[in-house]
Amino acid sequence: MVGHYPPHKGGVAKHLENLVKELRGRHEVHVLTYGPVKPREFEKDFVHQVRVPPVYGIRGTSFALLASRKIVELHREFGFDVVHAHFVGTTSFSGVIAKEKTGLPLVVTAHGSDLEHTSKLPLGSFYVKKSLESANAVIAVSHYLAARAIALGAKSVKVIPNGLGHLKKKTGKREFITFIGALRDYKAPEDFIELARNFPELKFLVVGEGPLKKSLERIAPENVSFLGYREDVDDILSKSILLVLPSKREGFGLVVIEANYLGVPVIGRRISAIPELIREGKNGMTFESFEELVEKTNKLLERKVNRKLGHTGEKVAEKFTWRNVAERVEEVYLSVVKS
Repeated sequence: MVGHYPPHKGGVAKHLENLVKELRGRHEVHVLTYGPVKPREFEKDFVHQVRVPPVYGIRGTSFALLASRKIVELHREFGFDVVHAHFVGTTSFSGVIAKEKTGLPLVVTAHGSDLEHTSKLPLGSFYVKKSLESANAVIAVSHYLAARAIALGAKSVKVIPNGLGHLKKKTGKREFITFIGALRDYKAPEDFIELARNFPELKFLVVGEGPLKKSLERIAPENVSFLGYREDVDDILSKSILLVLPSKREGFGLVVIEANYLGVPVIGRRISAIPELIREGKNGMTFESFEELVEKTNKLLERKVNRKLGHTGEKVAEKFTWRNVAERVEEVYLSVVKS
């Protein structure tokens, strides 16, 4: 496995951690990630790293070159069957170079911003297209991303969504309208802040870190609390009435499934892969304009509607297990190893 991995945080690291955990029950799985990191004690012999400069524009390309050499070196020692790179771009390009030197089949997984953002950058476009063309198999976490991958040069794409991590269902008073995500432009947290102004009698929570945090804190009304990065999302969602996902792009939106699993309906922007997860009027609602966001929020605050959609969401979320994900990924591995 090649990509971000704990102690790194973020969606790819979380995805990789859960997939590796599931696969290790049947396979020997090694991980190559961005250094410097200190691997956890129980897996220190299976987590490898290459140290790269923490400079935007240099970090990714450095990783591609150094990681490709490291893959070749590790393959000599362990004899891998397949290389699976997560995030299409410089990360996956390390697998492309390694494939040329080792002949190892390459699987790449598209997670979202790789095909929605990196693919539009001058150098990023090269890494993305070369990776999609060279990979023996391409996986996308949503049908939306699968279509993007094919448009960018992938021959075929297998859609395998994210799985749901271990969350505990808890009881308690539901009193918050919640935002969970990076505080960056593409997540549109400012729309959530503006929504709070329209409901001054309710409590709003912002969970996450990012470059917009300070500016958002300055403009936020008194009914908004900022919690920073939190690990206990199950505790927070269990106290939430509603989750709001105003992102301007979203390759999957795992937080939708997490909220649904805990009985929380979601309102999300009608864009990218969000409509694949939010079934209108079933487990949540979608919006385009801010006026529609306010309107749908009012609707979802009605107790009867909220409970009905929350209950349906629980049933929907139960289908997204990591066991199912791992089994489908194994099928992809077998197809490229045998081909």
